[in-house]
Amino acid sequence: MLGFILGIIIGGIIGLLFISLGRSAKTYSQEDEGIHKYRGFEFVSTEQLEKDFGDDRNEVVMKLPMRATKGSAGYDCYAPVDIYLGPGNDIKIPTGIKSYMRNGEMLMAVPRSGLGFKYYCRLANTIGIIDKDYYDNPDNEGHIFVKLRNEGNEPIIIKHGEAMCQFIFTPFLLADNDNFTDGNDRNGGFGSTDSVD
Repeated sequence: MLGFILGIIIGGIIGLLFISLGRSAKTYSQEDEGIHKYRGFEFVSTEQLEKDFGDDRNEVVMKLPMRATKGSAGYDCYAPVDIYLGPGNDIKIPTGIKSYMRNGEMLMAVPRSGLGFKYYCRLANTIGIIDKDYYDNPDNEGHIFVKLRNEGNEPIIIKHGEAMCQFIFTPFLLADNDNFTDGNDRNGGFGSTDSVD
């Protein structure tokens, strides 16, 4: 009788182990296939590259943003082409990158401190805000542009593959009686939310 009871207990434990292992394997497989995406960067499509870079598209060298050190908050955004920026001038640069994130999060584009301190280089809009719904909306793939401005007295040269600004993911808060389900859907890129009723 005791052997029979022990057999049932051991069999139950083995069964639970198999179920647990099966669930773990399934979860790992789903994450490995990219089903659980929270925030990150992707390259834009070839069609979007051709549209935004035109004849220069064959010279484009793209690299996904990366953090320089394990303690870095910002993801360096790399120049897809060589950039020459004279004193008092600005230039709008397609990055070749788009970004996805969850509700309650945004991506900030901010200057690199090295370029700011050495050359008085800043972003034309000081801080760029990339919204969650800028990614893959119906009229715009979500291609991120940055506009650099040289407010110093020396020319700035940024070689392709060198960092030109940085991106920081950050959460934000909603006001009372606001939510993520009501409101208009986004269509378009820069300035597309200016006239939302």
